[in-house]
Amino acid sequence: MGKVEDYIRSRLASGEKLHFTLIDPDKSIDPSMLEKTADLAKSYGTDAFLIGGSLGVTPGEADETAKILRKTGVPVIVFPGNINCLTRFADAVLYMVLMNSIDRYYVMEAQVQAAPIIWKYGLETLPTGYIVVYSDTAVAHVGKAYPLPEGKPELVAAYALAAEMMGLRYLYLEAGSGSNRIVPPLYLRVVKKYTKLVLIVGGGIRKPEHAKVLAENGADIIVTGTIVEEDSESLLSIIKAIKSV
Repeated sequence: MGKVEDYIRSRLASGEKLHFTLIDPDKSIDPSMLEKTADLAKSYGTDAFLIGGSLGVTPGEADETAKILRKTGVPVIVFPGNINCLTRFADAVLYMVLMNSIDRYYVMEAQVQAAPIIWKYGLETLPTGYIVVYSDTAVAHVGKAYPLPEGKPELVAAYALAAEMMGLRYLYLEAGSGSNRIVPPLYLRVVKKYTKLVLIVGGGIRKPEHAKVLAENGADIIVTGTIVEEDSESLLSIIKAIKSV
C-alpha cells in the first residue's frame, strides 16, 4: 500500500468518515475559479479530490486540473471514465473494474491499456470494484452498465464478495452524476456485513440528510461533485453531516 492508501486507512481506522470532492476537468475551464473552489473545499474539510468525467475530458485538461488541485496539499486521485483522464500530476488512481458492465472494454480492456501508462506515470493504484446502480444516467449509458434490479440486496452482496475474492480493496457504489436518487442504504449494509472492503458511495447526494444516512449505513467515503459547482454552502453542510457520524 502506498501513501494515499495509508492516508485513507489511517483516517478510517480512527473512526472518521471521509468526504471526497469530484472535479470534472471538462467543466473546470477557468483555472482561477477552480483554485478558489479547491481551496474552499479544503477549508470545509474535504479529504481528497477525485478527477474524472464520463465524456469530453482531454489529457491536457486532466493535467491542468491536477496541477491546480495539488496546490491544496490534499491527495489528488484519478477517477477515470477512460484512459484519457490519466495524468502524471495526480497522486493515485482508482484502478477500477466496472463490474456490471456488459462491455468487455470496461471489464478488462481499458485496464490493460491503462496499466503501462499508470506504470510510466508512477501512480499509486487503489484497486476498486465499481458498480453503477441505476440505468438512467450518463455513466450507465457510456459504460453499458447492466442495472441492478431494485430490492435485490443479495446481488450487491454477491458483487461485493466477488470484488473481495478477486483481491480488490475498495467498492464504489454509484448512483450517477445528476441522479435524483441516492444508492439504497440497504445496499451499503450488506456490503459491510459480508466484506471488509472500503466502501465509497456517490451520486445523487445533494442534501446533508442524504450524506448522513449513507454514512450511518456503512459508507466509509462519500463523494459529491455537482454540488460543489452549484452551491458551496450546501457542500459545507454535507461535509459537516458526514463528519458528525
